[in-house]
Amino acid sequence: MSSQDNDQDIRVVAVVLISAILLAVGLAVGVGIHKVRSGGAVADAGAEAAPAVAVVVTETVVAPAPAAVGDDAAVVIENGVVKFYFASGKADLAAGAVDALADAIAAAKAGKKLVISGFHDSTGSQAQNAELAKQRAQAVRDTLVAAGVPESSVELLKPEETTGSGNAAEARRVEVLIAE
Repeated sequence: MSSQDNDQDIRVVAVVLISAILLAVGLAVGVGIHKVRSGGAVADAGAEAAPAVAVVVTETVVAPAPAAVGDDAAVVIENGVVKFYFASGKADLAAGAVDALADAIAAAKAGKKLVISGFHDSTGSQAQNAELAKQRAQAVRDTLVAAGVPESSVELLKPEETTGSGNAAEARRVEVLIAE
């Protein structure tokens, strides 16, 4: 086999992989747009109308936080990790939280451990940021427990500070991971 044949095989594999990634990204963006346009959140009678939120389900890492998140609450599932993004200064979960946690809830009920990690940025009061990150993680834990997950199956990690620059929503997130 010559090196030209090997180079051609590598190019074919690369094109197939890139096409698959682009397809997954397109699907994720399409689902998010569809959810936003269809009015992703429904308000209770007499309650203040909730902003529409995007629930994006994907098997590939598209971006650290979707640009559509902005300052609204959202739920994103990336490679089996459920990521909750919060509005600035709030600990309210986005609509669809229980649906996004379905796999994690099933895994916990089957005996697996769930690990919850909260994140915050370095701007403002460090103590207030850590407390807000803790409240957000506890809100996710409380949702899991309310859905029937034993509290002993949930591990809360100390909030972590997100450093560097980038999307501010990354600093306002809580992640739920099924421990192996």
